[in-house]
Amino acid sequence: MTASASIHPPSFGRGEIGDPKLSAALRTLELTVKRKLDGVLHGNHLGLIPGPGSEPGESRMYQPGDDVRRMDWSVTARTTHPHVRQMIADRELETWLVVDMSASMDFGTAGCEKRDLAVAAAAAITYLNSGGGNRLGALISNGSQTVRVPARSGRQHEQSMLRAIATMPSAPAGVRGDLGEAIDALRRPERRRGMAVIISDFLGPVNWMRQLRAISARHEVLGIEILDPRDIDLPDVGDVVLQDTESGLTREYHIDAALREDFARAAAAHRAEVARTLRRCNAPVLTLRTDRDWIADIVRFVASRRRGALAGQQ
Repeated sequence: MTASASIHPPSFGRGEIGDPKLSAALRTLELTVKRKLDGVLHGNHLGLIPGPGSEPGESRMYQPGDDVRRMDWSVTARTTHPHVRQMIADRELETWLVVDMSASMDFGTAGCEKRDLAVAAAAAITYLNSGGGNRLGALISNGSQTVRVPARSGRQHEQSMLRAIATMPSAPAGVRGDLGEAIDALRRPERRRGMAVIISDFLGPVNWMRQLRAISARHEVLGIEILDPRDIDLPDVGDVVLQDTESGLTREYHIDAALREDFARAAAAHRAEVARTLRRCNAPVLTLRTDRDWIADIVRFVASRRRGALAGQQ
């Protein structure tokens, strides 16, 4: 994909629900997503993650990499060869977004803030899974409050949900986000099988595996990691004053080669732990960065997932 104005999402600011500038930004985003991603999933009613639905279909021989939870034990016993049960794609998919809007998302040093990219990611999920009676809902958390948008269908509802995400206020100073609590809120009340999408920078303690595993036992799960270059490495700028956006604490640092190396090593270890935890919950990871073409990254991710799904059906 060639570089274009769509490399960065529009800025949504902190406007009110009815702000005309917000309406214009969401409209621009909708046109960008639909134009750039039109046809990516054409012919497959499988949402952003091509994979099984909830209705049982035909059985086929087990292949390495198949989900062992889909084993068809009766056919396996009868044929003495391992078989898995293929699932028919749902025609009315219910998708829930868990959107992290904690203070660490109010940050960006490249083309946009991370929270703007989170809104763009939510829009991509929304437009790729809309239509056909599909329902979408959202849980939006900033650490001090959680806003629940009920799962419904229709364009008007989709726009209202995206407005709610874009206008989620920042948390008061000193309030940390709790991703585990936001994920756990998906379990109440119990929902029909569908998709759960976790949108976050996943900074902070990785203490949400238990909650995500409980969700993944019933739903297809996707993790969308939102990153800024400064989450990964520090620039060579010498003396600086840095602030923890969630605690409000500030400290002076002299950024030299040793500190940059230590920071990069710690950031890489944290990202590896996040990826490992998501894999244990059977959740693929889509990484979007504020300094990259997010649309191109989504296209590559979807194409890769589709190739994997088609290979598993052969």
